[in-house]
Amino acid sequence: MEPTQQLRYSFRTALVREIQRHRLAAIGMSVSVVAVLLLLLQNSIAEVSNGGGERVQNALLGGFGGFVSTAAGAFLALLLRDIRPRTQDTMLGFAAGMMLAASAFSLILPGIEAAERLVDIDLVAVAVVITGMGLGVLLMLGLDKFTPHEHENEGPCGPGCERIGRVWLFFLAIALHNLPEGMAIGVSFAENDMSVGMPLTAAILFQNVPEGLAVALALRASLLSPLMAAVVASCTGLMELLGAFVGVGIGSGLPLAYPVGLGLAAGAMIFVVSHEVIPETHRNGHQTPATVGLMGGFAAMLVLDNLLG
Repeated sequence: MEPTQQLRYSFRTALVREIQRHRLAAIGMSVSVVAVLLLLLQNSIAEVSNGGGERVQNALLGGFGGFVSTAAGAFLALLLRDIRPRTQDTMLGFAAGMMLAASAFSLILPGIEAAERLVDIDLVAVAVVITGMGLGVLLMLGLDKFTPHEHENEGPCGPGCERIGRVWLFFLAIALHNLPEGMAIGVSFAENDMSVGMPLTAAILFQNVPEGLAVALALRASLLSPLMAAVVASCTGLMELLGAFVGVGIGSGLPLAYPVGLGLAAGAMIFVVSHEVIPETHRNGHQTPATVGLMGGFAAMLVLDNLLG
């Protein structure tokens, strides 16, 4: 058996083993992926009928901005020889606070308002958004279980992780982190409502700078050269462009798809914050500065939402 075929076979075997170990996560991810594909399908039909265009352009422009801001933070690491872990954890806490506030004020609340315009019962409108949040959590949980990647506090995880280099495992972990941010940007422009899209996109672009810086510094600590660490960290931002395309797709078309899409993006972002970002900021014993950073990021997002919303 050739090396390439052997690698495919071993990965497939490892993936089947992981699916058998985490059946509920596999079922949940399957439900979420089917829902996303159906939403994308109905939107493509609607786009052919209606023409669309501007909202997709805005979403992709926002996603590209997410890549650029990540790259700006990554290349900033070239100018900084070192940043103390305490400072890095504070910056990541700030990013987490902005993501949490953006999920609440730029995704969940607009989603409920959009659902209320479609249904007469408030609780049903809330249930629509919660359904979307559940789909987002199931999607990210499945990606976390069945994609090989590495967290600094957990080590390598996922099927076939032992056959992939550490740098690429870390790259995949950050790429998974950036996907829901891009989806949030895309779905926020699904109805071309700038009062929703602008503050959320500005918040994500703003918090991507310290996040890109922290990722580049972590990659540099993994024995990469400073330039290569900046390049790899920048490339993780490309997932925001892909996520924006998916987000605007699932949020357009059917009227009910918009609040469901907003909820899905919010659920995915909250999952990432709780599952990855906050534990990472507490790993080195800097809980207090990280929490202060989180509150600062939350407050900054409130200001942005009021200025741009």
